[in-house]
Amino acid sequence: MSMGTALRMIFLVVFIGWLMVWVLLPTTIYTQAWTPKLNCKLNSTYFGEQGTNLLLFSFPMMFIAALGCVYLHVQQESKKINSKRWQTRFRSVSFILGYVGNICWAFLFFPVSRGSSILPLAGLTSESSIKYHIWLGHLSMILFAAHTIGFIVYWGTTHQMAEMLEWRKDWVPNVAGEIAFVFAMGMWVTSFPRVRRKMFEVFFYTHHLYGFYIFFYVLHVGAAYFCMILPGIYLFFIDRFLRFLQSRRRARLVSARILPCDTVELNFSKSPGLIYNPTSILFLNVPSISKLQWHPFTITSNCNMEPDKLSIVIKREGSWSQKLYQELSSSVDYLNVSVEGPYGPTSSHFLRHESLVMVSGGSGITPFISIIREIIFRSQSEELDVPPVLLICAFKNLADLTMLNLLLPISDTHTQISKMQLQIEAYVTRENEQTFTDSEKHLQTIWFKSDPFDSPISAALGPNNWLWLGAIISSSFVMFLLILGIFTRYYIFPIEQETYEPYHFTLRALWDIFLVCTCIFIASSAIFLWCKKQNAKEYERILNLKAPTPPTSPWSQFYVADRELESLPHQSLVQATKVHFGAKPDLKEILPRCEGSDIGVLVCGPRTMRHEVAKICSSGLADNLHFESISFNW
Repeated sequence: MSMGTALRMIFLVVFIGWLMVWVLLPTTIYTQAWTPKLNCKLNSTYFGEQGTNLLLFSFPMMFIAALGCVYLHVQQESKKINSKRWQTRFRSVSFILGYVGNICWAFLFFPVSRGSSILPLAGLTSESSIKYHIWLGHLSMILFAAHTIGFIVYWGTTHQMAEMLEWRKDWVPNVAGEIAFVFAMGMWVTSFPRVRRKMFEVFFYTHHLYGFYIFFYVLHVGAAYFCMILPGIYLFFIDRFLRFLQSRRRARLVSARILPCDTVELNFSKSPGLIYNPTSILFLNVPSISKLQWHPFTITSNCNMEPDKLSIVIKREGSWSQKLYQELSSSVDYLNVSVEGPYGPTSSHFLRHESLVMVSGGSGITPFISIIREIIFRSQSEELDVPPVLLICAFKNLADLTMLNLLLPISDTHTQISKMQLQIEAYVTRENEQTFTDSEKHLQTIWFKSDPFDSPISAALGPNNWLWLGAIISSSFVMFLLILGIFTRYYIFPIEQETYEPYHFTLRALWDIFLVCTCIFIASSAIFLWCKKQNAKEYERILNLKAPTPPTSPWSQFYVADRELESLPHQSLVQATKVHFGAKPDLKEILPRCEGSDIGVLVCGPRTMRHEVAKICSSGLADNLHFESISFNW
């Protein structure tokens, strides 16, 4: 029982007794039995006849009043203590939320390091793990928002709102954290799917505030906590700087194929030493459209079949691709472009299956083009076993069938695809065979002039140069540790000894940021330039190559079955294709009928298609189906 409860019980007993005396006052029991005895015992020379009434009527209430003061004082002090405890606990919770947010930040930048050596160890790519970056970003922002709001509430309840404008030199500068939070809120609000997809440019430009966010965030948490989250940021800075160095070179654009289905294939010259796997992507920048925007596109070429060429496919959908399509359609003979990449998986894991079923919708066929080209290349070797392929592709319009032109390179007339077991089931969902007219546009090929300042695409340090990337990581980090140790021992430590105060909190964080950036810049630049110098002869050899004579395109009217074709590869491709009009593929019927003990089912297309295929593969109708989704929607 608490002291407050005991006092309240005493008050109640005394008060009830006092009331009982008043109730008994007019009765004969009080006047004839109690009064004579009380007067005999209580009357004295000190109080006389007042003694009885003082004890029975005055003392109880005076006792309650006096003891009540003690009780109220104890209660008031208890409230103060409880209030301080609540505020202290609230402050502690706000701190903990910030610490947990730091844990999210420790992993936040790994998924967006495109040339990372960490992700491949877990079998991931930057494209497949971008969802983790999104989840961690949302979670960290919720935690940091609660952390910020919590401290504002704490300062308000403790009358310390001036702390919001405090930039202390010996502890956490609150203003830096608030500035970082403002930048973070701008990035967070524009990253939600509704904003990102409808106003991509707003999201794109706002997300570049991450540099300011990181800067003020580090100033807020200080050098010690910066070291807790350093690995992810450090590796991201290396990757980002190498991408910057690669993007400064203008890529040599050789040709473009414009398809009647509002799709463009761009063909670049590349270094033969550049190796990439199917389903890789390339980031493209066209300064004449936007100097800042970079867009990812699927690579459709195969580095084995086309050692000197790299191709990507662009569907005319958004405003950026619309402007590019218009520029290419205006008889342009040169286009200034820059690239980053390629980025993709480290192995051709899809070849492990006994057979493959590829299901695509619309432009979702593009990642399968590189896979089919890889299988065509491997089928030329009698020593390699390749799986048979069933390609189920759905298109809205008849003109979209020309996407199948891209299954073979632009000038390939020697590849024998007959050695590959390929079956194509094409579905045109919104038109029938009679809708075709001779007025349809034909496939057009544009050949671009070369420029002495252009160079073939070569790899940034990463998938094609893991050892050099390791050299950058290790040398720059060792350099950082050595300089930091020397700087701390011979500059910061003497100042602290002389002033008997810790070194300025913000200045120490600034020195860490400066040293990290400097070491990364020195090591990355030196090794990148060394590699560039080593490849100079190869670049010169490729640049001196003359542009090939533009060949005719025998597939400009693919859907005319009786057309006289000019090359055996395309003829074999036509023979392998069956076109269905006015219907969607019945996947529930097709997939379970596929024969084989290990069938890889790859799907790329609309969300509903991916979900339908996943449901079929997991329904138990066929235990031999192994589902894999290829999606670039985030």
